[in-house]
Amino acid sequence: MSTDTTTPSAAPKPSAVEGIKDQSRFLRGPLAEELQTDTDHFSETAKQLLKFHGSYQQEDRDARKKREKPGVGKAYMFMIRLKLPGGKLTPEQYLAMDDICEKYGNSTLRLTTRQSIQFHGVLKKDLKATIRGFNDVFVSTLGACGDVNRNVISCSAPTGDPVRVLNQQLADEIAVHLAPRGGAYHEIWLNGDKVSDPPADPETAEPIYGKVYLPRKFKTAFALADDNCTDLLAQCLGFLAVVEGGKPIGYNLYAGGGQGMTNAKPDTYPCLAQPVCFVEPDEVVAAAEAIVKLYRDHGNRADRKRARLKYVVHDWGVEKFRNVFARDYWSKPVQLPKDLPITGLDLHHGWHPQRDGKWFLGLSVENGRVKDEGHSRLRSGLRAIVSRFKCIVRITTQQDVLLGDISPADKAGVDSMLNEYGIPRPENLSLVQMWSMACPAIPTCGLAITESERALPGFVDQLEGVLKDLGLADEPISVRMTGCPNGCARPYQSDVGIVGRSLNKYTLYIGGDRIGRRLNSELQDLVTHDQLIPKLTTLFRAFKDERQGSEAFGDYCHRVGIEKLRGLVS
Repeated sequence: MSTDTTTPSAAPKPSAVEGIKDQSRFLRGPLAEELQTDTDHFSETAKQLLKFHGSYQQEDRDARKKREKPGVGKAYMFMIRLKLPGGKLTPEQYLAMDDICEKYGNSTLRLTTRQSIQFHGVLKKDLKATIRGFNDVFVSTLGACGDVNRNVISCSAPTGDPVRVLNQQLADEIAVHLAPRGGAYHEIWLNGDKVSDPPADPETAEPIYGKVYLPRKFKTAFALADDNCTDLLAQCLGFLAVVEGGKPIGYNLYAGGGQGMTNAKPDTYPCLAQPVCFVEPDEVVAAAEAIVKLYRDHGNRADRKRARLKYVVHDWGVEKFRNVFARDYWSKPVQLPKDLPITGLDLHHGWHPQRDGKWFLGLSVENGRVKDEGHSRLRSGLRAIVSRFKCIVRITTQQDVLLGDISPADKAGVDSMLNEYGIPRPENLSLVQMWSMACPAIPTCGLAITESERALPGFVDQLEGVLKDLGLADEPISVRMTGCPNGCARPYQSDVGIVGRSLNKYTLYIGGDRIGRRLNSELQDLVTHDQLIPKLTTLFRAFKDERQGSEAFGDYCHRVGIEKLRGLVS
């Protein structure tokens, strides 16, 4: 008879952030007290909890070179992000956002890749007034960041068709249902009636999230098969509308997408979401809660670099994930997903009719930055148009803006104001510019390794010339640049992905799919900024000579293989 003397391995120690959440009293921590102090920044504990309330503590990295001077320290500032399900704003709300960016921010609005708006350059002393200003016009920041379900995205085109209408409705319902409920947000920022002590029972204070919320951030999206403008497969949770007779009959539920990775950590990588099951429209909110709870219980709480839902799906496999979902979190038989491929993506640029007889106009916004610069006065122009025509505002996941509910009689007036303020029409922009995206990176993001938003415009200008010379100006080629491998601009699905690697050096990725159905491959690491255009020129020349029919650039790269492409640029 043998005796097993093996000692069971201890459970991995939770990360430091888990401890902060555990002791936070449902996201309160020391935030209220530290807001009252005469300092320009928060403690580490408060900084982590601040994210759940919609803000990141940052610094002006352009000012770092001044730190060596006596008495000069970090130039702290804050980014605040809105929670805007489906990217929707009334005219009054948009004008209030414009007012706030001028009063408290850096006089720009930053449209995000998740249909939201970020405000940069806010000082600590103005945080409460800024967040209160948003809420005064019924816009919240609660859960825009942090380890919770973040902004729920859905096609923002106000066409009025039944599929988009239902998608928007369900996005709103999920956003409300999965919002944190512990009460800290209203107490701290809105002067709500303070609860003497938060409920001791996590199931009472946070019935879905519990005391320590989720292991990491969680992202949800709705999409259409013929219009994947939300990049469904990049999301933790996705609902792809199944349509019959022009009406949605249900959704294929996808899980496990995500972009971020960490350099020198090979067990981190981008993933595409996988189809799990089919749900009826009236089951969508319950299904979202069930997936969140599964992630809450099984996500990695020891290593935040490997804590996203995508690693649960990848490590288990879809079959086990589906079985655990059905057994422990779903109270009815699981229906397998329908056979429904993703076939298209619409940028929604230009003029489009709505079903109610009105029109909407889609405008391309370079890297999402709404500002006045030189002859192009985008911020002033948008304010003037919204003020005069009372049009609704919609933000897309491509960092663009849609102006809706415009009467046919007002179209000429809108066009005239575009000319007056120097705002380019999409038809006058290159395709590569309209399909490009960048994250903010330096100087605001503390994670950025290289430039992105400030570098991409000049890069695109050069690329336009290359493509024109090669006769490829009419090719819709997606280029996405990020300042670090976290991938906020979704670079790992684009035709060309440029990811910050070290000072002035990038990792170059090739061969994705601009519709979002395929990950690209690493072509070369540590490429200096001045070598990006020459290397891409070589690839585009080969594409022109060797493409088959109307083959897209990403499809060409995928067909010939990464090894051949590496040989061309080595």
